Amino acid sequence: MTEAAPPRGLEERLRDTRARLEKDVDLWVATAGGSTGVHLVPLSYLWDGTAILISTPRTSITGRNLLADGRVRLGVGPTRDVVIIEGAAEPVDVAELGADTADTFADKTGFDPRKLDDYQYFRIVPRRIQAWREANELAGRGLMRDGAWLG
Repeated sequence: MTEAAPPRGLEERLRDTRARLEKDVDLWVATAGGSTGVHLVPLSYLWDGTAILISTPRTSITGRNLLADGRVRLGVGPTRDVVIIEGAAEPVDVAELGADTADTFADKTGFDPRKLDDYQYFRIVPRRIQAWREANELAGRGLMRDGAWLG
């Protein structure tokens, strides 16, 4: 077994996390609902520097859960370089979203929800962000608390 790299400092971890959010295309979305229980699904996303934009059918379990209760947890990256985000999702109509943002989402993700029936955009504002690679980074994994970046 190889030895783990030394833990990154806060500034490096912030830089790496922002780069991952900008670069990656897909993430895991975890929601919960009274009758459906916990639900986990992979979705494509767009990060604008302050929020994450996703789209899913309104009638899907994820869509119904987010419309009923916007609390959401997201996982970005592999298990040995993961970013975990807790936030609140709000539905966003296409008109409110704007054509430029919808075009950017379609270009980045490779699909355009505007061309699909029943799809809803959701804007997720992070409240808490954590990131770590190995167990030696667990102690300093917090990067955002109450919606404010640390450092």
